[in-house]
Amino acid sequence: MRRIFYFLATNAAIMIVAGIIIQFLPAEYRTQDGQFLVIALVAGFGGSIVSLLMSKSIAKRAAGVYVIESPRNETEKWLVTTVARQAEQAGIGMPEVGIFDTPDMNAFATGASKNNALVAVSTGLLQNMTREEAEAVMGHEIAHVANGDMVTMALIQGVVNTFVLLLARALALAIDRDGRGIGYFLGFMAGQVVFGFLASIVVAFFSRQREYRADAGGAKYAGAHKMIAALEKLKRGQSGQLPDQLAAFGINNSVKSLFSTHPPLDERIEALRTAN
Repeated sequence: MRRIFYFLATNAAIMIVAGIIIQFLPAEYRTQDGQFLVIALVAGFGGSIVSLLMSKSIAKRAAGVYVIESPRNETEKWLVTTVARQAEQAGIGMPEVGIFDTPDMNAFATGASKNNALVAVSTGLLQNMTREEAEAVMGHEIAHVANGDMVTMALIQGVVNTFVLLLARALALAIDRDGRGIGYFLGFMAGQVVFGFLASIVVAFFSRQREYRADAGGAKYAGAHKMIAALEKLKRGQSGQLPDQLAAFGINNSVKSLFSTHPPLDERIEALRTAN
């Protein structure tokens, strides 16, 4: 989930700044439909594209990723060799390979293009998974890169951003038709928050569909039995509790699933078994 989290967090920050900047435009730009549509398109897609371009560097810093330039031990050599083999199978350029320190079993892939990507795994995954299971996880991440999932998500987010801005403007104009008073400003900012929150459901839905495709890629590059074993290991390692951000608000599982970027592990395992 780190890949999506970093992308969405960067996009949200950019859109907040864009929303504030829009408030300083002359009122006629905010109230005329054609002009504001252009502004919304530029800001909406600009935010997602900048997030995409920054995704790899932000992920490195935020997760504390150590990029393997020259393997220091046998494990690092195995990681680089495995990613290189799978990247060749997928027909993409060799990604950067990195490790980040956390006890959780985790991995992610990010980057602006298929030939400019990063694949990173956690120390917890290397310590708790067998090499066959870790190989499948690597295949899953390589599939994300090969499928162009970051670009696809950026385009989807761009469309979503545009609609959020347009709906926020509609709310603001309902409060202040002239687009000049404090009511417009507050309505526009509140609309961005509310409609942005609801739009995350749409983004999460598409993200879940991409996970199934990445699982199929992991099965292709490493073997279906290895991919299923890796998901089973992840399932056994789950605590069964809601993430802190959701638990704090007492959000139940049915609501949580709408905002989840990953499908339930049981459903992912069943999809692989059915396909194979």
